[in-house]
Amino acid sequence: MDEQAFKARGFGQTIGFGRRSALVVIDVIKGFTNPDLPLGADLSSQIVAINALIADFAARREPVFFTTVRYDEPDLSDAGIWPLKQGGLKTLAASGDGAELDPRLSLAAGERTLVKKYASSFFGTDLSSRLVAEGVDTLVITGCTTSGCVRATAVDSLQNGFRPIVVREAVGDRSQPAHEQSLLDLQAKYADVVSLDAALMREMAGA
Repeated sequence: MDEQAFKARGFGQTIGFGRRSALVVIDVIKGFTNPDLPLGADLSSQIVAINALIADFAARREPVFFTTVRYDEPDLSDAGIWPLKQGGLKTLAASGDGAELDPRLSLAAGERTLVKKYASSFFGTDLSSRLVAEGVDTLVITGCTTSGCVRATAVDSLQNGFRPIVVREAVGDRSQPAHEQSLLDLQAKYADVVSLDAALMREMAGA
């Protein structure tokens, strides 16, 4: 079914921004941004877009969260059965530097980093309670990968009652077809997929 057919059936309606946003920068870490590593891809253009959003959120005094995936157990037992599917997870062990944030990121003052073990930024973290405490109702989603952690975070954002806004230029994937298909599906069913300009020029409801 193509995009027009989806729209005709009521998919892809606009959720819109709420009253207060937070930015989440998902897993922009060395293990994912070095294309020579098993889980890596070239995300140079996405990092430029993310830095523009970080500066914007800082200017508006809205919260910014960074996430990383890190495994502290030498045998990766804290990754459950996931290593059976992805051997590259070993590059995210705490003994290496794969879980470190990419140094090209413009880290916000009072940087808040959440360590997770799986795809969603909500699963096994206190992101939801932090957003509630900050009075946030809208989550602007950036990072990688579009088909994995970005998608999982957007779906959980919706399920937890936060408006998910995915910024097209600020998310990336190892596979361009997977990236495009995920954005299409997210826009159809779970999130608003918006341009960087739209995210920077956003007007919050009631503002």
